[in-house]
Amino acid sequence: MTVAPDAPILFFDSGVGGLSILAPARAALPTARIVYAADSAGFPYGTKSEGEIAARVPALLGRLVERYRPRLAVIACNTASTIALQHVRAALDIPVVGTVPAIKPAALLSKSRVFGVLGTDATVRQPYVDRLAAEHGADCTVLRHGSAALVQLAEAKLRGETLDPAIARDALAGLIDQPGGDRMDMVVLACTHFPLVEQELAAAAPHAIGFVHGGEGIARRILHLTQGQLWPDAPAPGAAVFTRVDEKVEALHPALATYGLDRIETL
Repeated sequence: MTVAPDAPILFFDSGVGGLSILAPARAALPTARIVYAADSAGFPYGTKSEGEIAARVPALLGRLVERYRPRLAVIACNTASTIALQHVRAALDIPVVGTVPAIKPAALLSKSRVFGVLGTDATVRQPYVDRLAAEHGADCTVLRHGSAALVQLAEAKLRGETLDPAIARDALAGLIDQPGGDRMDMVVLACTHFPLVEQELAAAAPHAIGFVHGGEGIARRILHLTQGQLWPDAPAPGAAVFTRVDEKVEALHPALATYGLDRIETL
């Protein structure tokens, strides 16, 4: 199937966390047309039930694909990927890339053999995380903690608000205070919002901790799936699409522009 050069790449998240996935992809494909979609009306996903997410995400992506005709869709959300990825792939006729916790690289990098998985409550309880930990970190102690407050911190940071350092400190403490947590040397940022506040997490750490996430791997996957396709000759303004636009979304406009997303639209 021939893909038009201006066919966009669609990124989807509950909020702005997927920007941490968009950034390396845009660096790899600087002229690609981008549509970034955030389900602001359903935000946050991490506190929702599996059933709600499994029903909501494929329906929204179906509408987005119908409107924007992307060449490929990226579910730039760990919670949505771990719960709804198979449902979305069954519903769409384009390639769909999911976001999975970077447990394999954390296990490879950990010297102490203790690492943490910091995500949303919905992500850290998924059997998929159990399988990844068993497959790649069988000789490791794998600690888990869910933080809804850290998701809100990332959103607040992109709105330019003053941040409470206690939020990052409490999120890390949820891992460090567990048995073996004092030896933890790596943390998987298993929510796409969390790389946006990696600097705050590093500042809150009581000892040296490395952080890993999946952005670079997803960029490589996009390059592989679009190999041989045509792209525009020059970068084009991207669109940020929200399921609800309010004053919080309007406050994101300057940050979105730094990612090449110059237009705000409503789904």
